[in-house]
Amino acid sequence: MGDMTNSDFYAKNQRNEGNHAAGFGCSLMELRSLMELRGSEAVVKLQEDYGGVEGLCKRLKTSPTEGLAGAQPDLDKRKELYGRNLIPPKKPKTFLQLVWEALQDVTLIILEIAALISLGLSFYHPPGQASGESCGTAAGGVEDEGEADAGWIEGAAILLSVVCVVLVTAFNDWSKEKQFRGLQSRIEQEQKFQVVRGSQVIQLPVSDILVGDIAQIKYGDLLPADGVLIQGNDLKIDESSLTGESDHVKKSADKDPMLLSGTHVMEGSGRMVVTAVGVNSQTGIIFTLLGAGVEEEEKKEKKGKMQDGNMESNQIKVKKQDGAAAMEMQPLKSAEGGEADDKERKKVSVSKKEKSVLQGKLTKLAVQIGKAGLLMSAITVIILVLYFAIDNFVMQKRPWMPECTPIYIQYFVKFFIIGVTVLVVAVPEGLPLAVTISLAYSVKKMMKDNNLVRHLDACETMGNATAICSDKTGTLTTNRMTAVQCYVGDVHYKEIPDPGALPPKSLELLVNAISINSAYTTKILPPDKEGGLPKQVGNKTECGLLGLVLDLKRDYQPIRNQIPEEKLYKVYTFNSVRKSMSTVIKLPDGSFRMYSKGASEIVLKKCNHILSEVGEPRVFRPRDKDEMVKKVIEPMACDGLRTICVAYRDFPSDPEPNWDDENNILNDLVAICVVGIEDPVRPEVPDAIQKCQRAGITVRMVTGDNINTARAIAIKCGIIHPGEDFLCIDGKEFNRRIRNEKGEVEQERIDKVWPKLRVLARSSPTDKHTLVKGIIDSTMADQRQVVAVTGDGTNDGPALKKADVGFAMGIAGTDVAKEASDIILTDDNFSSIVKAVMWGRNVYDSISKFLQFQLTVNVVAVIVAFTGACITQDSPLKAVQMLWVNLIMDTFASLALATEPPTESLLKRKPYGRNKPLISSTMTKNILGHGVYQLVIIFTLLFAGEKIFDIDSGRNAPLHSPPSEHYTIIFNTFVMMQLFNEINARKIHGERNVFDGIFRNPIFCSIVFGTFAVQIVIVQFGGKPFSCQPLDLEKWMWCVFLGLGELVWGQVIATIPNSRLRFLRRAGQLTQKDELPEEDVNEENEEIDHAERELRRGQILWFRGLNRIQTQIEVVNTFKSGTSFQGAGALRRQSSTTSQTQDVTNVSSPSHVSLSNALSSPTTTPPSISFLHADGHCRQLIPMSSTRDWVNIQV
Repeated sequence: MGDMTNSDFYAKNQRNEGNHAAGFGCSLMELRSLMELRGSEAVVKLQEDYGGVEGLCKRLKTSPTEGLAGAQPDLDKRKELYGRNLIPPKKPKTFLQLVWEALQDVTLIILEIAALISLGLSFYHPPGQASGESCGTAAGGVEDEGEADAGWIEGAAILLSVVCVVLVTAFNDWSKEKQFRGLQSRIEQEQKFQVVRGSQVIQLPVSDILVGDIAQIKYGDLLPADGVLIQGNDLKIDESSLTGESDHVKKSADKDPMLLSGTHVMEGSGRMVVTAVGVNSQTGIIFTLLGAGVEEEEKKEKKGKMQDGNMESNQIKVKKQDGAAAMEMQPLKSAEGGEADDKERKKVSVSKKEKSVLQGKLTKLAVQIGKAGLLMSAITVIILVLYFAIDNFVMQKRPWMPECTPIYIQYFVKFFIIGVTVLVVAVPEGLPLAVTISLAYSVKKMMKDNNLVRHLDACETMGNATAICSDKTGTLTTNRMTAVQCYVGDVHYKEIPDPGALPPKSLELLVNAISINSAYTTKILPPDKEGGLPKQVGNKTECGLLGLVLDLKRDYQPIRNQIPEEKLYKVYTFNSVRKSMSTVIKLPDGSFRMYSKGASEIVLKKCNHILSEVGEPRVFRPRDKDEMVKKVIEPMACDGLRTICVAYRDFPSDPEPNWDDENNILNDLVAICVVGIEDPVRPEVPDAIQKCQRAGITVRMVTGDNINTARAIAIKCGIIHPGEDFLCIDGKEFNRRIRNEKGEVEQERIDKVWPKLRVLARSSPTDKHTLVKGIIDSTMADQRQVVAVTGDGTNDGPALKKADVGFAMGIAGTDVAKEASDIILTDDNFSSIVKAVMWGRNVYDSISKFLQFQLTVNVVAVIVAFTGACITQDSPLKAVQMLWVNLIMDTFASLALATEPPTESLLKRKPYGRNKPLISSTMTKNILGHGVYQLVIIFTLLFAGEKIFDIDSGRNAPLHSPPSEHYTIIFNTFVMMQLFNEINARKIHGERNVFDGIFRNPIFCSIVFGTFAVQIVIVQFGGKPFSCQPLDLEKWMWCVFLGLGELVWGQVIATIPNSRLRFLRRAGQLTQKDELPEEDVNEENEEIDHAERELRRGQILWFRGLNRIQTQIEVVNTFKSGTSFQGAGALRRQSSTTSQTQDVTNVSSPSHVSLSNALSSPTTTPPSISFLHADGHCRQLIPMSSTRDWVNIQV
């Protein structure tokens, strides 16, 4: 059906309308028009035309409770009639289109033109035999016929190599596209949805959902198809993706039952009957309008492109000018946005296409190199032409003869080709290739390490991460909840008691409260394997409570069967505001009972009675609550348990309470019991966290749990160590510290909190977002922090979007979280994040290795071609040879160096900062060092080679003269040196052993040996096209020997200390100015009136001036003291208000915090700081009101 065009589709359906949709009670078009209605209109239409939802289900031959029967013929018929739940993706670019795109590269176009001119001229024979002497020295040396005919070979060879480059690029793009599509379809196949078929609840891949299916929807789902609500509990939907309205829409079967595909369930649960799938759903219709279902990815890209049109075109201009193919590495999808604040949402959402750090640096570097290359090639051509003209027409006073014109032109073309060759060698076309290969390879391997990368650039950003904000449940812990302690009837049981020990009334209430007041989709199933743990399905906390029911030798299923979901009178589902869930049922006598459960400190606040030891309610006074918190809840929390309170309340039948008045309903409860649930730490987590800390990454835990529980878990994980200086605070305290009197968040206040913050407990999603935003926007450190965040809930969406890298949980994560994330952890495990860091750093290193190698080749080749051409009028390295060097050096080296597997040692260094240059001083030292060695060898061979080897000189050869042995030796030695330097390039941090782990990378070995073999073939059998003369064994041995010298020379370079080489300028450095796109600055200003803007402008200029002076003073001082420049920066003053600081950072180098600021924090310390003593007890420091003394209280 995917391939069927829409018109065929409708035509086919028109035929079916007659027999009323082949036995179903409603046609496709009827359903489509029904789904276009909203609210009360829809309810009326349903009642009038179909007799309500039940009538609709009858017509669609499905049962509201049991779903479709699931018989294959019936399913096939539905597929044929109503379509499948697939939106056909946009056709991928064909291979030829990709070839055409690769041909657009400026350098290649120049080459093609040069080659074609060269070809044309080689076939053009000047009339008459007026060559010889009259046309000057240029034609010197009489050619024999065969050689004259071989002039076309050079042009043809250039064309051939262009074809190679194009094919390699196109193939690479094609495989990248294919891989990405494979990834997409994998993500899509992994999306499953709960559907009732044959009265069984099953998980079905989204694409298999059909019209008439009964889907169970719950908090956090992304609806896969359009449908009508059959029954819902407190359902709220975010329809902003379709309507743009940011307010959540309440859905209920009697007021607004229409559910649309692509919308998010923000609260509640329910069941719907599916009425439209795929192209016929509301989202599908929009996709069809956009042009035969463009993939969502591209939809987002387009949105971004329209808004950054101008930005994009500027970048393309840059590419055209410099022929630096750096733009090919656009991230596949990087639509930023999704701020939590409504104010933000109402503004037109600008999807910012921020280049990743690496891309920014690479683009800049490529531009720098491109400019240098253009300059060099232009100079080469000019010098050659001038030299020729002066030599012939001035020195020898020859007239310009018309019959000699073609010969002269042939010379000029030759000069032009040499110039182009210099340019080609200067521009590292291999760069985009290396980046793509490296990223694609990493992404493929990361799949094996349980990281499903959705956005390519996230992989490399992860290598720079400086902070990880992790959830606790499921990421750091196993997410297998088990109830281990409880407090019932005034007794605190340290382990689950025998059911006989509990008061029967309390037990009865407890079992009912847990069984009814939990999602009916939550179950405990028998284990898959013999002797394994029982399988927990659904919400894990509820599973823990259901486990308690089973431990008390009771069963929850009979109770649920007795009161099925339809009979639940009212459900207040769990959300991040309520932090509790309540269910109301109607008792046989007509009165109501509400069961409630939730975080113990929240539910206990609402209780004013508690069940006594005989199971009767007694008064529960505030001081009893305090006592209970001290004696029961805190000890449980200090053991790392999550505490849940279960309570109930009875309501009279007459008058019926106003259920919408939540504050009065969820009050005056009777507490039944408090349960302590344990979620053990994953065994591999402490080790993973230690690795992160060693790698210079701060791990922070952000959780909704109680502060004591969170602290206990953080100690078990090793996030905090006793005796360290850290902060563990809860959301309330966090907000108190970061907000001013008006309740606005102030960056300056956040800056006082985040550096020491390790645990944020009882946090709301907004807190998480505020923290992430605060750390990212902070200007305290000299490097901008790069933050990774993990999340699984719908409410984590904004934080995942805001973070530099968002990790969503593959198992526990909701669709919304996955949609907002960059990487999906398929095993929900924290240690996979560490692997992601390793791969990210590896990508960065691979590209640096490639650069180090590539630039050495470039520097040498350009200088050789340039000087050779200027001195001998002919480049020692011919165009075809240069292209071969370019091919092996670029394409194969990028393959060889980009596929180095990561090692543990990558985690032993601190992360590179955002403005650390791409080419470090060590690398510059290596590039220049090896460049010098190679130039010395080549120039020695060029000007003294004929004497050393006792052969004919190849200098000043005539136009089509046969290849000389002399130049062949130069070419061969050059390639040998590159080959051995490739081995040197494997290490970029100045390590001695360059062979370390070389056999772990089979690709590298095979490429080195392969290149060597091909080189032998080229030299011995390349002949005229490659301008090579076969060499004997002795000369070969010399070439290899000179190449081997590279390895020895590498050791010599490694001994030179970097400190001696201060003068080396590091290239590809992102200054703070480049890093913030213009839009950021504009966005800040949108909300400010003009007067303030003028004022700000004044401030900015003033600060800029101050900053410049400061920087200059620092530079002077630095040179005096000889310390590093970075260190001197740490003494810079912090400006008075944060808004100014932020502004300053937008335009100048980072502002630093003075040391006094960091030390002054105790004076602003809040009422109390908890910390862990070495003896393992929780202690609290409480300041005395009058003095600044701290009293130490042991908890």
